[in-house]
Amino acid sequence: MEAFDAYRSIAAPSEGLFKDNGSRFIALAYPVETEEEVKSIVAGLRKEYHDARHHCYAYRLGYQGNVFRASDDGEPSGSAGRPILGQIDSAGLSDILVVVVRYFGGIKLGIPGLIRAYKTSTADALSQATVIEKIAGQHFRLHFDYLSMNAVMKVLKDMDIPQRAQTFGADCSLEVRVRLSALEDFKKRMEGHAKLEEI
Repeated sequence: MEAFDAYRSIAAPSEGLFKDNGSRFIALAYPVETEEEVKSIVAGLRKEYHDARHHCYAYRLGYQGNVFRASDDGEPSGSAGRPILGQIDSAGLSDILVVVVRYFGGIKLGIPGLIRAYKTSTADALSQATVIEKIAGQHFRLHFDYLSMNAVMKVLKDMDIPQRAQTFGADCSLEVRVRLSALEDFKKRMEGHAKLEEI
């Protein structure tokens, strides 16, 4: 059974290309986790490809993929952003942004031509990408006293949970990321040993 907290994304940026009647469609796929990242990448590409006619994009975020958006950036409605998003969805990906930069070649392609161009260039970029499995998780800072340290460490070791940002003294704290499917179990095991603060 596939864990409900596992989902697919891409490991690193990738690129695709489609040409039709002199127009060039450069598709750029990026792994992203927040809408802030999306905004800064899109803004950066608008600068980098400032002479392009359109910068159309779509993204899907989160392990359930319930945060998404498609932008036609001046192309006829539904002819760019939706086909890009459609390719992301048919590849079953999330935490991903695809921007297609269009250089206009002087000949109008019509709506079916545009849909094909945005679809094909996106599919090309996704086919070049390395798909990885990601595990959705929740970050916590654990607060506990020195006497509870062994109990806390045992839970982390038993559940194979990595830790970081440790401070040990009379009061101890550390940061962990717990996969969603293990969350209830983790909270139960930590009862009486550590105070959990979501971060």
